[in-house]
Amino acid sequence: MKHIILCSLLLLGYASAKAQSQTTQQVTINITDSSKEPLLGASVYIKSLEIGAMTDVDGNAILSALPKGTHELSISYVGYKSQKLTITVPRPSRYNIILEEDTGVLKEVVIQSTRSSRTFKRTPTRIEFIGGEELVEKNAMNSTNISMVLRESTGIQMQQTSQGSANQRIRIQGLDGRYTQLLKDGFPLYSGFAGGLSIMQIPPLDIKQFEIIKGSSSTLYGGGAIAGLVNMQSKTPEDEKELDLMLVGTQALGTTFNTFYSGRNEKWGTTLFANANYQQAYDPDGDEFSNLPETKSVTINPRLFYYPSERATMWLGLNATYDERVGGFLNVINGDQDGYTENNTSRRISTQFNYDQQLNSTSSLQVKNSISNFNRDLIVPNSALSGTQINSFTEVNFKSEREKTDWILGGNLYTSSFDETSAPDRDQDDATVGLFANNIYDISDRWILETGLRTDFTADWGTFVLPRFSLLYNGSSGFTSRLGGGLGYKVPDLFTEEAEFVRFQGVNGINKDLLNAETSYGINLDFNYVTRLSDELKFSINQLFYLTAIEDGLLLQQSPLGNGSLEYFNAPDITLSRGAETNIKFSYKDFKWFVNYALIDTRLNFLEGNPQKPLTARHNAGSVFMYETEEWRIGYETYYTGEQLLFDGTETTDFITMGLLVMKNYEWGHLYTNFENFTDRRQSRFSPTLATNNGVPTFNEIYAPTDGFILSLGVIWKPFGNHEEHHDDD
Repeated sequence: MKHIILCSLLLLGYASAKAQSQTTQQVTINITDSSKEPLLGASVYIKSLEIGAMTDVDGNAILSALPKGTHELSISYVGYKSQKLTITVPRPSRYNIILEEDTGVLKEVVIQSTRSSRTFKRTPTRIEFIGGEELVEKNAMNSTNISMVLRESTGIQMQQTSQGSANQRIRIQGLDGRYTQLLKDGFPLYSGFAGGLSIMQIPPLDIKQFEIIKGSSSTLYGGGAIAGLVNMQSKTPEDEKELDLMLVGTQALGTTFNTFYSGRNEKWGTTLFANANYQQAYDPDGDEFSNLPETKSVTINPRLFYYPSERATMWLGLNATYDERVGGFLNVINGDQDGYTENNTSRRISTQFNYDQQLNSTSSLQVKNSISNFNRDLIVPNSALSGTQINSFTEVNFKSEREKTDWILGGNLYTSSFDETSAPDRDQDDATVGLFANNIYDISDRWILETGLRTDFTADWGTFVLPRFSLLYNGSSGFTSRLGGGLGYKVPDLFTEEAEFVRFQGVNGINKDLLNAETSYGINLDFNYVTRLSDELKFSINQLFYLTAIEDGLLLQQSPLGNGSLEYFNAPDITLSRGAETNIKFSYKDFKWFVNYALIDTRLNFLEGNPQKPLTARHNAGSVFMYETEEWRIGYETYYTGEQLLFDGTETTDFITMGLLVMKNYEWGHLYTNFENFTDRRQSRFSPTLATNNGVPTFNEIYAPTDGFILSLGVIWKPFGNHEEHHDDD
């Protein structure tokens, strides 16, 4: 009897399972692109059942226990056209879907900073990308220079070094501006004598994308990239003509006009960028001293492209800039009486030549050259700095890009000559020859390794061997991780932030017999996760940890001769910068929310107690909320800057700044208004920026904005239509 009951139960269980198997079914959706490559992280969603799945590394999304009936699936992947698929259960258990790239809406990001043509997602080096709609918004917020684009990136600080000239330097992860290389289209842009004005003299309208590498990049680009590099990629001619005309005015008495044109035919192409800016002296504090100097600047940048064949491209560029800044007491600027002013006049002209030749289907050759002449006059009462710096850069590199490995081999020559007419004993000449090799190897579908080695031979500072590595892990379900590190170095020169602060008064020249080059080592590790919480809600988070140590750091101190002059020394111990950066992004329909936090712990180990580096906030945070449709762009920003130390050890207050951008889109262009720092947070509300004694100012360190609230009204006219590009930058 027991056996009969047991058999009956087994038969009943089998019948029940059989009946259930006929009413539910597991379905696999395999998703690939047009080349049959699986798409990792594609979304499959059934709205009626409120269930979904993401594809794994093989492109498979598994939907378990689907009930009997007909179901409509939504299939989507960033950068590809979405599809609808109707399935019936029980029926086939596997469906193969090919998604088509949506080239009209979204272009996949190709990174140039790594010298490879790999896409963002297949590049082991950690790179932060700014482009597309975000860059349009930043251009509207500040059409005069790129400071707005950079300072709102996590872990980057724009350090103002002069109230009179409003000069600014970029600081990445708490390290001085001289440790960051600025590039445009892969060419060294500003260094040395031009460094203090570099950020203020680069208008953003002709730039297509920013690529930011944090951590040592000297293996790729030579000395000076200890903290990282910023590479700006210019717009290039397309078959469809483009013309942008931009006019902006501010309540702070500033006016800016920008124009950009591009077009090409089968053999020839051209781009032309021009900028003119006029800023009257502006004093929101009411202390009769300018917070924004009287500024007159003009920039023109034409480029000519020639396409001798489908395999070759050559272009020539010319960049010319004139910039005059006069800051100080308003009545002196207006010519009413004699007194203190700071007159900073610079003239820059540079040429660029680039030739790319595709040798075959897998290899190419590139030759490039640039020559730059920068002349600057800095005049303050009883002191003047006047000189010219000529820089040249020449490079030849060979690229081989195969299915699983990329090679880049090359060499370059960099020369720099500074000639000061006001103090010839501070002249300096340097020359560097560099040889480099870089390899990217696909170990598997999940692991990609990048290694590089560079050797630089300098005329007076020795030989530097610079290895680097980066390892990329592509996990399942939208998870990736990158680990990288390398060595770096920086040849000493006169033009540091400390020298800018004292207007170079009493600063002795570089003594090559007593100084060593600055050297560094660094490592960074990041984790990135992207997912769709629903068909319309997307979430991503990136967590970065980093460490950079600088040995023989350059210090400006009182000369031991006791004559009141300032002299450069090498620090007896390291400068150690370490910290973490967190970036979170939510996207829902037409809304985007970005949240970031940076912990910047930069310690001067050569000082007693290893204090935090002055003018470096340990805690920084930001929030950006965006609403974007075809007709409107509305952005609200909030940024927190924590307490900082001054050079005398005094602790400053923390502060919050806020901004609001409202842009209306039309077929002909954009009309917008921007409320920058609309709560009017400026340093004079917390502590004075200067003190005067019989008309002679004494300047305090600058740790907060000095210009306060800026209201901008602007118009961007696009006679040939709106051709903005949208990029996948996650």
